Amino acid sequence: MPETSAAKPSWAEPFKIKMVELLRMTTREERERVIVAAGYNTFLIRSRDVYIDLLTDSGTAAMSDRQWAGLMLGDEAYAGSENYYHLEAAVQKHYGYKFLLPTHQGRGAENILSQLLIKPGDYVPGNMYFTTTRLHQERAGGAFVDVIVDEAHDPASEHPFKGNVDIAKLDRLVQEVGAARVPYISLEGNVNMAGGQPFSMANLKELHAYCRRHGVLIMLDATRIIENAFFIKEREPGYGAKSVGQILREICDLTDGATISAKKDLLVNIGGFLACNDEDLFKRAQNLAVVYEGLHTYGGLAGRDMEAMALGIEEALMEEHQAARIGQVRYLGAKLEAAGVPIVKPIGSHGVFIDAAAFLPHLDRDDYPAQALAAAIYVDSGVRAMERGNVSAGRDPQTGRNRRPELELVRLTIPRRVYTQAHMDVVAESIAGLFARRDNIPGLRMVYEPEYLRFFQARFEPISP
Repeated sequence: MPETSAAKPSWAEPFKIKMVELLRMTTREERERVIVAAGYNTFLIRSRDVYIDLLTDSGTAAMSDRQWAGLMLGDEAYAGSENYYHLEAAVQKHYGYKFLLPTHQGRGAENILSQLLIKPGDYVPGNMYFTTTRLHQERAGGAFVDVIVDEAHDPASEHPFKGNVDIAKLDRLVQEVGAARVPYISLEGNVNMAGGQPFSMANLKELHAYCRRHGVLIMLDATRIIENAFFIKEREPGYGAKSVGQILREICDLTDGATISAKKDLLVNIGGFLACNDEDLFKRAQNLAVVYEGLHTYGGLAGRDMEAMALGIEEALMEEHQAARIGQVRYLGAKLEAAGVPIVKPIGSHGVFIDAAAFLPHLDRDDYPAQALAAAIYVDSGVRAMERGNVSAGRDPQTGRNRRPELELVRLTIPRRVYTQAHMDVVAESIAGLFARRDNIPGLRMVYEPEYLRFFQARFEPISP
């Protein structure tokens, strides 16, 4: 960015707008009807009824002119597409893994990895669960064990690396069950369920040394790992002079493989991949890919999608992009903090996470306060957010009861390169107004619950005062 005379220069988006998508405005009366029809689940609202869509950053980015041009270079051959080899070269250069298997999105890679590495009775430690990741692990016969640092469960903690693994927790698990029953640790960059919180390089180096001693693999959830690298550059001593690309490569060199949903970091609307260094694992993954995803050189994707992913890697590593992307998240977070709204601190990478338990202290966790707050935000302003709490955590398979996680959050997820600061002002004003009227927000009861990943399709109704 150009220098200014200010002590702390303002930042601006490192792009200019070439095309716009018109938004449809709705009235409060319309939104009240919509939320009832959607069963108070923001996932069930039609896009046309949403004003500002902060449901997710997955597949919602605005692609660049270079990426759109790349779509025209799609080689749609069933086997051996040129775009596969472009993507392979980009992954090998920037992530460093030897082998690449494209998948239709991240959960396709999670499914294959879980089936190949997990046996019934295994335990898979991780730095906090993610919904689809844990489900694939459980369906393969494993049990997820949370080994994240305690600070990650405290929304008010200002710990700069709340995504760190607690090595003592990991060691207790290994000592209790034996390393042979721990096939790998699932390490997520910028931990989603903790509020987009990064791990440090120092913690990864300690984890790497521990896992090498005990023969445990480190499999990276690299969905937002470039943003994690940006936080390391910003916060960790000794990394300020390194580029985000150098830090990314150092992270990957300390792991054995990765699953990636390219729909986040890599600025595309669909796609993912599994990458690794073990040739035997790669060959077995290729074989499963033809069952679940498609031939191993397209993995459920069009050639044009793989070309956009390859270009997206280059653009995501531009530090101006990361500074502006994370800067916009911080802008919204600062506005909410100034209004007294309780949020997860420090502000993370891909969204601002409201502490719904503190926002609605009059509601019991089984009244689903985060779900209730997300619905109330939509009715108030047409802003679509999502729940990350009791609904997302699901039920304990042994007891059948809600898991009731320590964090009960509403996620305001900001798509990359989509909205302006004025949109963030509208979001902040709406939520600040709701906070002043928070005692009037009722809890919800669940009236329909699907078997898997219930937060996507569950339906609710208000609990009468």
